[in-house]
Order: sequence, then structure tokens, then C-alpha cells
Amino acid sequence: MSFFRPHIVAMTGYTPGEQPRGDKVIKLNTNENPYHCSPKVKAAIGRVVTQGLQKYPDPAATAFRIRAGDVLGFEPDWILCGNGSDELLTILTRALVGPGDCVRFAYPSYVLYKTLADIQDARCDLVNFNADWSLGDAFTHSGAGTPRLAFLTNPNSPSGTVVPPERVAALADALPCPLVVDEAYVDFADTHCLDLVRENEKVIVTRTLSKSYALCGLRFGFAVAQPHVVEQLVKVKDSYNCDALSIAGATAAIDDQAWLAETRGKILATRGRLTERLRQLGFDVVDSQTNFVWATHPSEPLEPVYQQLKAGGVLVRYLNYPGWGDGVRRDDGLRVSVGTDEQIDACLALLASLLP
Repeated sequence: MSFFRPHIVAMTGYTPGEQPRGDKVIKLNTNENPYHCSPKVKAAIGRVVTQGLQKYPDPAATAFRIRAGDVLGFEPDWILCGNGSDELLTILTRALVGPGDCVRFAYPSYVLYKTLADIQDARCDLVNFNADWSLGDAFTHSGAGTPRLAFLTNPNSPSGTVVPPERVAALADALPCPLVVDEAYVDFADTHCLDLVRENEKVIVTRTLSKSYALCGLRFGFAVAQPHVVEQLVKVKDSYNCDALSIAGATAAIDDQAWLAETRGKILATRGRLTERLRQLGFDVVDSQTNFVWATHPSEPLEPVYQQLKAGGVLVRYLNYPGWGDGVRRDDGLRVSVGTDEQIDACLALLASLLP
């Protein structure tokens, strides 16, 4: 079909993580929360259903913005809501990037950034993380062109590492464009970059309720930016981008900080156990600030291990980043989401049986 724009035909679309159906697979491949969401979420959604769905939802998701602002310390006009944080990333790219423009992001990180740039017919400028997952000055003055937008996954995927806020602040000051700090996993980390939003209009933080609040199936995220930035982004978003069920559920979720603290504690404890055992099995594992760990191996080919795990009913994510390895550092690895203790025990037992 010849009706599509040539760059759309030529691009490779984003491929989400595998989503098998049924309860027989131990699913540790897409960083989902293994626990059920707060009971307050289910009650809030039930009330909306009882009241009826015949009316359009609030286009601004005001109830969520007010409650999230209370929790995070921002006025509601600093918050923009979306259908998952991915929609916020899409809105930002549509608002700021045009054909031929440059989009900069660190590598390896979230591959969706490339897809968003490709849709806009923009150019991608990938700047490698250092071997210790720090980010050098090349991120601010790469020779590939002046960026219109920069993305930083922080904590990062797949590594689970964090660029400290003071370093992020320095990068934002040096960049000639807005810096989107994608904090999808920040509730599992020891630090965050929200304070930078107040200090620099170029810093925009995006977050999701999918991971820490166990709401992957609800699809709700938000961005925090200075009000005059939000005002422009509102022009680009769909009119009713968040439905009534997601607004009610997300508002109830962020209101239940006691549930978040309890669930976070369980995940961090299991993460520590998973990291220790993987190292005992010979893997190199970076200390994680997320709800997953990144495991490489100095000698063992990992794609066959991934396939064997899958055949045994345990699904993890095998990822390969060409050009990242340097002969010592591997450019592929297994990203293992933190499941329940029972799920992780089963994964580790099967993994131990597969390794020499």
C-alpha cells in the first residue's frame, strides 16, 4: 500500500514484551508488579461503574492532579496526565520534534524513544553510557547535531542504575533543549529528580502507576513540568486521553501510600535475594534501583538460557544491545523482573539446573 509516508514504511515499530495468556507461565519479563493493587483502587473503580459510564471523563483528570500534587508537593497545574507514561513521551515528542530534528538519549535504555523519533521522521543521537553506567559530557555536546529533545531513563532500563540528581541537573543546564527524565521505576529507587523541575524549566519528569502501584492493566501515567510547559503540552494531547475508570483507580492508588510502602518493601527484599543468588550462579549483576535486575555472564551464551527458561515455563527478557559490548563488557543479558518469593525461587532453581 503506497498511501503511507515513506519513513513510516521504512521504520521498525516498537515491539512490546511478550504477553502470554494463562496462569502456567511465571512471567518475569516486563517488570510488572507481582502483587494485586490497593483494595482502594478496586473500590473506586466499582463506584464509577455503579454511577455509570455514559458521560465523558474529566479531560484534565483533576481529581488525580490534586491528590498527586498533595503527595508530591506540587500544585495541580504542574501535572499532566496520560494513558500510561508512554503517552506522555509521545506527547512530548510530537510537541517538540519535527522532521529532520535530532532526539538524543542514552544507550542502552528504553528503545521506545527511537520509535517515537522515527514516527516524527527525526534523527536519533545515541550516547553510550560509560562502563559504570554513568553518563559523560558527550550527552550534552555529541557531534551528531543539536537536539530538540533529550530523554534519560532514570532509573535506567536495562541496568537498573541511577544517574544522581546533581549530575542530571548539570546535564540539563548544559543541554540546549528540554530533558525528559523518565522515572518509570523511581518508586523503587533511593532518589528522584522532581526537585529539578522547580529549578529548571527544561526538566520534565514522567512517571507511571504501572510498576510500583501494580496498575499495568489500567494504563495511567503523568508528567511533572512547570505550568507554562504543561500549558503547551495540553494542546497536543487527545481530548479525553484518560478514561473515568483509570482516573478513579489512579487517584485511589496514589492516595494509598501505606500500600505502596508495604509492597515496595517486599519487592526490595526479594530483589536483594535475587541479586545475591544470581551472583552465586556466576552472573555479573549491577546493584539495581528498580523492580528488576540486569544479569550478564562472563562466558555463558545467554540467548539459549533464555530459551530454556521459557521452555521450562519461566519467561524473562533477553536483550541484546549491539555496539555496547567492548570485549569485556557483554552487550547482551537477561533482565529479570522481581516477582513473588515463590516465583523467584522457581526461576532460580530452574536457572541453576541449566548452568554448568
